[in-house]
Amino acid sequence: MREQLLRKLEEVERRFREVEGLLVDPEVIRNPELYQRYAKEHAELKRLTEPFRRLKAIEEEIASIGPLLEDEDEGIRAMAKEELARLERERAEAERDLKVALLPKDPRDERNVVLEIRAGTGGEEAALFAADLFRMYSKYAERKGWGVEVLSHHPTGMGGFKEVIALIEGKGAYSRLKYESGVHRVQRVPETESQGRVHTSTVTVAVLPEAEEVEVEIDPKDLRIDVFRASGPGGQHVNVTDSAVRITHLPTGLVVQCQDERSQHKNKAKAMKILMARLLELKRREQEQRISQERRSQIGTGERSERIRTYNFPQRRVTDHRIGLTLYSLEEVLEGELDEIIEPLITHYQAEALRRAEEA
Repeated sequence: MREQLLRKLEEVERRFREVEGLLVDPEVIRNPELYQRYAKEHAELKRLTEPFRRLKAIEEEIASIGPLLEDEDEGIRAMAKEELARLERERAEAERDLKVALLPKDPRDERNVVLEIRAGTGGEEAALFAADLFRMYSKYAERKGWGVEVLSHHPTGMGGFKEVIALIEGKGAYSRLKYESGVHRVQRVPETESQGRVHTSTVTVAVLPEAEEVEVEIDPKDLRIDVFRASGPGGQHVNVTDSAVRITHLPTGLVVQCQDERSQHKNKAKAMKILMARLLELKRREQEQRISQERRSQIGTGERSERIRTYNFPQRRVTDHRIGLTLYSLEEVLEGELDEIIEPLITHYQAEALRRAEEA
């Protein structure tokens, strides 16, 4: 490990011990704002300190084995060699964990998520699968103790969604869901198929971090706000007032529409939340495009060939094409058991970030 990096980590560990002491200081405990600041710093420092301490402990164990490798007793030498091999594997693992901890942290990881799911190629079958995916993510959020609020949805007559947009609120929601963006492909026999043929349809998923007001400045003069009567399937719940809201951001041409609530004020608030998340994502994409002209769009066009994952019903198979992962547990995945996919994805992208950092 480079000497400069080692000194930095020793300094981080020293500050960690200092902050630990401050968190039990009565003066700090009596000051909620100060305590919160130190608690946040403690969590950040712990992310580096724990793998660093583990690595140091392993290296101390390796050093202590050195004399045993020269022991006169052949049995002791053999056991020492076996123990050394185990410790060297643990050291490699600890070094990797430390390198991952040293990677720049995505400041958006702790954010809530604006989840947008849209039916792509496949007509009504795509809309039905959009509803299945929304249920899957809602179940996953429930398992994590997160809240789900529908911001906007456009249902179809058969129970599907042309589009559904929801806010998922929970600590670390974006860090877990950010790799779900892309085209999701389904292969199954539709309910309307009389010949029993398997059809292929697609749904696009976009995962946007919820924007904070300080990040996205919106000049009211840049907005055109239209109100109109909400449309629906008919019956007693159709709103007879102009409560639906359409907001157009004139500089970018982005359009957001909400009509789920009976209150015009609530629909406007929801539409603004979606608009801010989209503007933040647009700002992020523009920044990335300035760095690399090879930047691809987040969800593509929705064509069948552009997919990140396939859900094959006849074979009960889920395949994530980015990492070559295949699971034969389709029902469980659709019930929200997504960690078997999300964990390998996080590991894959961490490894990619490490490779880029080492090449830089």
